[in-house]
Amino acid sequence: MDEEYAIAFELISQAGDARSSAMLALRAARGGDLPEAWRLLAAAESSLAAAHQRQTELVQSEARGERVPVNIILVHAQDHLTSAMTVRDLAEELVHVYERLGVPVATSAD
Repeated sequence: MDEEYAIAFELISQAGDARSSAMLALRAARGGDLPEAWRLLAAAESSLAAAHQRQTELVQSEARGERVPVNIILVHAQDHLTSAMTVRDLAEELVHVYERLGVPVATSAD
């Protein structure tokens, strides 16, 4: 597989992991497990940081005058990354809201 496709699929995978973690954080917060929600948001941030690093490498290559082929898969990867960043940001704000509202903490009997 060409490196350009490998990078795009890496971005898609990392963005998907981040989005999934952010959505799970929302579910955890809704269920009253705020420590788990924050742990999941940290996991989302870690995945996004890895994806952002790869994206930065592409931008730096382009800035050095190296050809960075743009194909539909890379465009799709960028879309996934942007979407995951938005979901993470909104999830973080909503976890803060749950925290501020004092959502009842879930028990093992729930």
